[in-house]
Amino acid sequence: MAPPDPSSTEPSTAELFTRLTEQSRQLVRDEIRLAQAETERKVKHGIAGVAEFGVAGVLALYGVGLLLTTIVLGLAEALPAWLAALIVTVVVLAIAGVLALMGKKQVGEATPPVPERAVAGIKQDVDTLKGNQS
Repeated sequence: MAPPDPSSTEPSTAELFTRLTEQSRQLVRDEIRLAQAETERKVKHGIAGVAEFGVAGVLALYGVGLLLTTIVLGLAEALPAWLAALIVTVVVLAIAGVLALMGKKQVGEATPPVPERAVAGIKQDVDTLKGNQS
């Protein structure tokens, strides 16, 4: 085998390492730009979705108000208007009260927000590692 010709066109190890470094940097920059563009696109879609949910919520609120008005007007055909409105108001407030009590119960079950079983498991693991098995 003949020794390599120093005048050949093959790059040296230092040149290859320099190229590798530059290409790695460029690759990282390109990946960051891609991630940035993808994140921006997803954030725009997320914002649009939240806005649409908000508009839907407002329209649903107006819809419920109109439905309650319709119920009042329907009852007003058989009863005085003030009594129809009072009946609908009492029913709506009763439903709101029941939902509030149910919500309070759910919140009570969620507090404290510390994962108690996981914390107990971690404490047991630490004790085991210390040699204080319980």
